Amino acid sequence: MAKVLIADDSEFMRNLLREILEENHTIVGEVENGVEAVEVFKEEQPDLVMMDIVMPIRDGIEATDEIKNTDPSANVIMCTSVGQEEKMKEAVKAGADGYITKPFQKPSVMEAIQDVVPT
Repeated sequence: MAKVLIADDSEFMRNLLREILEENHTIVGEVENGVEAVEVFKEEQPDLVMMDIVMPIRDGIEATDEIKNTDPSANVIMCTSVGQEEKMKEAVKAGADGYITKPFQKPSVMEAIQDVVPT
């Protein structure tokens, strides 16, 4: 079971991801901005971070960049809305390992995780 950190400013999206993931993975934290994501990543050392791109204080791209600088082997999957192609390119440059598009469907979430975190 992979340890997963969920970072999304939407409580609804965090709940949705938790429901999809908790059957097969351990949720080690849920945060609502990039600053918290970096802090909890350093404390918990999760196997995977599910990171929203657009968040307050520090967005997912900046947080991903900082996490990857701290731990180059970190696994980050970006969560993006349709129409955010430019931000997705920035996220990949920052080191994102994959992405899923909202609204989430369980099969696509699980497939993205399997591509990034070998079981």
